[in-house]
Amino acid sequence: MIRIFGDSISGNCQKVKWVATRLSIPHEWIEIDILKGETRTDEFLAINPFGQVPVIQFDHGRTLAQSNAIILHLAEGSDLVPDDAFERAKMLEWMFWEQYSHEPVIAVRRFQKLYLGMSDDEIDPDLLAKGRRALGRMEMALISSDWIAGGEAITLADLSLLAYTRLAHEGGFNIDAFPAVHAWVARCELELGLPHLHEVTHV
Repeated sequence: MIRIFGDSISGNCQKVKWVATRLSIPHEWIEIDILKGETRTDEFLAINPFGQVPVIQFDHGRTLAQSNAIILHLAEGSDLVPDDAFERAKMLEWMFWEQYSHEPVIAVRRFQKLYLGMSDDEIDPDLLAKGRRALGRMEMALISSDWIAGGEAITLADLSLLAYTRLAHEGGFNIDAFPAVHAWVARCELELGLPHLHEVTHV
């Protein structure tokens, strides 16, 4: 059984939980409170010297960090990873983009607004503009496809991007302005058995 160290308020941590649950991978969830500094304790740093969640630990003691690396490892050989080499590469393209262009703006603005209690005037205005552009990029892709990487089934790319997109309203982003993205969120939530976006304030 794997041990998942994560904070439930983190979309990056929820990705790992979703994959483990969908693939029926036996696991133990160990809650780590970021806001209380629990990623900075000596005990946690011995598990992950980067001081970040999520991180998973296997029975043999090996650990793996970084959410997208974790879900790729857990999902190898499953229906969440395309067999076709090009489709797999497109999945990875979106997963890399998520960590470079999506999470650093949408997740960061959500954290500052919701958990740090910062006002809009205190938050870098570029985050809102960049987040809207990221959602617009997703909108263009989803107008012509049910799934973000363009294939016929949900992949890790969808789970990766869903994590913070479904909570983007908590960062001040209006998902209703992106109808294809909104429909995709609902489609992913149905596929994964998650509560609908508007029925929760946070996961």
